[in-house]
Amino acid sequence: MIDDLYFDAFPEIESQRLIFRKFALEDSEEIYAIRSNDAVMKYMDADFHNNIQDAKTFIENGMETYRKKEGLFWVIMDKKTQAFVGDFSFWRIDRKNVRAEIGYTMKPRFWGQGYMTETLTTLIDFGFTKLGIHSFVANINPENNNSRKLLLKIGFQKEGYFRENYCYHGTFLDSETYGLLISDFRQKSHQVFL
Repeated sequence: MIDDLYFDAFPEIESQRLIFRKFALEDSEEIYAIRSNDAVMKYMDADFHNNIQDAKTFIENGMETYRKKEGLFWVIMDKKTQAFVGDFSFWRIDRKNVRAEIGYTMKPRFWGQGYMTETLTTLIDFGFTKLGIHSFVANINPENNNSRKLLLKIGFQKEGYFRENYCYHGTFLDSETYGLLISDFRQKSHQVFL
């Protein structure tokens, strides 16, 4: 069962190098910078943000999802410098099956430094041990090799390859789905950060 305590008071969490806090409208410029970046959006199969209002709408939608108890959206901050690193979410929370989908983006200047591995390890551990999630799912573009490597490193298992199951701007795209159970995560966690 999902622990609704975390929908009454947003869970702000820390890891070794990072702080995970809730979204605020003041983050719109940072979100816009990420979601208007060609390198970040290359495999996202989601609409680019064309202006600050697009970012504000994205944040407002995340806040509304939280109010409805259907998802949690975190800003990833560098603990030492207070730099905005990226964002991470549990969304499409399926209460009946106690399952959540994850999503994430990160500024390119932070790529390759282990920040997203640290983020997934910390927040997925919270999801399993505190929030009460039974399983996680991640959907990726099959060409997104970096995301695939990250998911496998954490313990996700490939669950399916779907041919042309997603229509994006009139083009049908393939997708891959990865799933994670707590047993998968615990087998890998000693190799990562926990």
